[in-house]
Amino acid sequence: MLSILIPVYNYNVYPLVSELYKQCFDCGITFEILCQDDASQSSLNVFNENVNALSNCSFVSLKENLAHRKNRNSLAEHAKFDYLLFIDGDSIIIHEHYIKKYIDNLQDFDIVYGGRLHPEKCPSDNQKLRWKYGRFIEDKSSENRKKKPYQSVLFNNTIIKKDCFKKVKFDKDTKKYGHDDTLLSYQLSLLQVKINHIENPVEHGDIDTNLVYLNKTKESLENLILLYKENKITIEFVRLLQLYHFLKRTKSSFIISKIHTLFEKYLVQNLTGNNPNLVLFNWFRVGYLCSINQKN
Repeated sequence: MLSILIPVYNYNVYPLVSELYKQCFDCGITFEILCQDDASQSSLNVFNENVNALSNCSFVSLKENLAHRKNRNSLAEHAKFDYLLFIDGDSIIIHEHYIKKYIDNLQDFDIVYGGRLHPEKCPSDNQKLRWKYGRFIEDKSSENRKKKPYQSVLFNNTIIKKDCFKKVKFDKDTKKYGHDDTLLSYQLSLLQVKINHIENPVEHGDIDTNLVYLNKTKESLENLILLYKENKITIEFVRLLQLYHFLKRTKSSFIISKIHTLFEKYLVQNLTGNNPNLVLFNWFRVGYLCSINQKN
C-alpha cells in the first residue's frame, strides 16, 4: 500500500515517525516507514535509532553523503509498495487524521499534494526571512494551488505512484542546491500525470536562519539559470524565468545588475536583520539573477 520516505539530515525524526506509525496503524493499512540520514554523523541519530524498534520502520545512517536528490531517489528504490509518501524529516504533523485523509483521496490520481504551513509565530528574529517568505508567499490553500497544479507541487508532503516516480526521479546530475521540485514537476507536466491538491498540510519545523536562507536563495537562482540554459526547463513554466527573459530581451538586465551591485550590501543588511522586507527580497532575487547573467 504505502511507503513513507523520510530523508534526514541532522534532525531528530523519531517524533515524526512515531506519529505517522500510530496513524498508519489506526487506518489499518499495509505500510513501511523508511528514514535515511545523509551521512550527517549527528549526535541526534542516537534518538533516530529508536525508529528501528518500531515494526515496519527503519532508520539508516549513510556513511557517505549522497546529497538530497540522490537520498530521495535511494529511498524510492528501497520502497516496496505502490504509493510513495515523500515527507521531509523536519515536518510536523498537525492533523490527527493526516494519513487517513491521504488514503481517502488517492483514487484516480497519480499524485496528491497536501500543502505546507509555517507556524503562526516566527520562532526568532534571526529566522524571519525564511518564515515570512514561507508564510506569506509559499503557503497556499488547495484552491490556489489548483490554479497552477504542476507549479504548486512541493515534494515535502506528497504522495506519488511508484511507477510514476520511476519515469522522472530527482535529477542526480544537478549539483547545486535548489529547484528540485520545479524540475520534477516540470517533467511530470510533460507526462500530463493526474494531480490532486487537497488540504492536508504539514508544518515546516526547521526554519533556516536569515543568512543561511539568503545563501540558499542565491544558489537556487544559480541552479535555475543552469537548468534553463541546459534546456531542462522552459521559460513558460517558471514565472521568475519569464521575467528574467524579458529583462534580457529588453536589455534591462545590465542596468538592474549594476543597481544590484551598488545596493547589495544594504539589501543584505536588511534581509539578514530582525525585520527583513519581502519587497526588497524580491528585488534581491531579480537583481541577483541579472548579475548572474552579466557574469556569464
